[in-house]
Amino acid sequence: MGKISPVAAKYIVKAEINAKGVVEKPDIIGAVFGQTEGLLGSELELRELQKSGRIGRIEVHMETKNGRTLGTVELPSSMDKAETAIIAAALETIDRVGPCEARVKVVSVEDVRERKRKYIMDRAKDILKDMLMKGPDSQEILEEITEAVRQAEVTFYGPGKLPAGPAVDSSEEVIIVEGRADVLNLLKHGIKNVISLGGNKLPKEIIKLSKEKVVTLFVDGDRGGDLIIKELLMSAEIDFVAKAPDGKEVEELTQKEILKALRGKEPAEQVRENIGVTLEEPAEKPRRKEQRRAAPKKKASLKAEEKEQFKKLLDDLVGTRGAYLLRESEILGKVPTVELGRYLEILKADTVVMDGEVTRRIAEICKSHGVERVVGTSADGDFRGIEVLTKKDIGGNKK
Repeated sequence: MGKISPVAAKYIVKAEINAKGVVEKPDIIGAVFGQTEGLLGSELELRELQKSGRIGRIEVHMETKNGRTLGTVELPSSMDKAETAIIAAALETIDRVGPCEARVKVVSVEDVRERKRKYIMDRAKDILKDMLMKGPDSQEILEEITEAVRQAEVTFYGPGKLPAGPAVDSSEEVIIVEGRADVLNLLKHGIKNVISLGGNKLPKEIIKLSKEKVVTLFVDGDRGGDLIIKELLMSAEIDFVAKAPDGKEVEELTQKEILKALRGKEPAEQVRENIGVTLEEPAEKPRRKEQRRAAPKKKASLKAEEKEQFKKLLDDLVGTRGAYLLRESEILGKVPTVELGRYLEILKADTVVMDGEVTRRIAEICKSHGVERVVGTSADGDFRGIEVLTKKDIGGNKK
């Protein structure tokens, strides 16, 4: 902004001066006061107006060129429009500056408030842009919290301190990946029953888990992944094998790619036959593992108050595509179904009540976060390791 007088100016009168000779600033200021004195009456006398603060300090900018003096006069005014216009017109009556003939022409009367408003608007835009560039929005904050929770949930499993998710012990199924970065990526997308090999040598913890749980080996889509498949199929009781798309690593996959790869997993026996390897040690308790794979979790008997609560929540959710998260019957929050995995990272729920059909994907996400029960309008089949209820189960009318 230009220089403004200490007077709370409303307007700046700007006039150009053209003097036929060499003059100094005091000459110009003297002409302004002297040649307007007595012209407009005592109420608009410039000296008195300046004393009372209605006229500010007069600024003069000038240069001498080829024997002539050219310059501008800026006069701040806190008077109203009419009075300011009269003062501006009075300046044009000046015909001499010092010993020289001169001509004065008012070129503008600027509204200082408009200048300030323009400055405020321009500066506000810059400040807002800076805030948007530097400050996180709500989505970024949520992602930052999720990332912090994800990092905090990486545990170290067994004597070999293998990087793992927190649901390895509690889950009936386990996903084995190559490294810690793979564990982090699966945790990021809501899959917590995951454990890393932690190196090239097959850990004892992995062998033990393969005998106790239903195990899926999930490797990179490269030659290294093929070698790991071959080694583990000969040494551990792997049940299924999944691979990342060709040329991609598990750590860089999106949620969609991860779920697609896991849905497309192949039975380990089929893979062994295809690559021509056999398990070096006979499988222990294979019947128990087969039964576990096939058996859906039994539905627990519901109390009357639980049924009533689930009915009310389902009715409230109709058409919202949302879900209620509960812990011990207490509502923790209402969230979009598409963001279920992200919010389960933060809110430790044991029950999810959701609008719409409970799909296998939703059930897997809930199960990997320790959710014990999912209630929905309908379900697309039987589920392992998690209780899934529909309106029919709680006595509602299926829509």
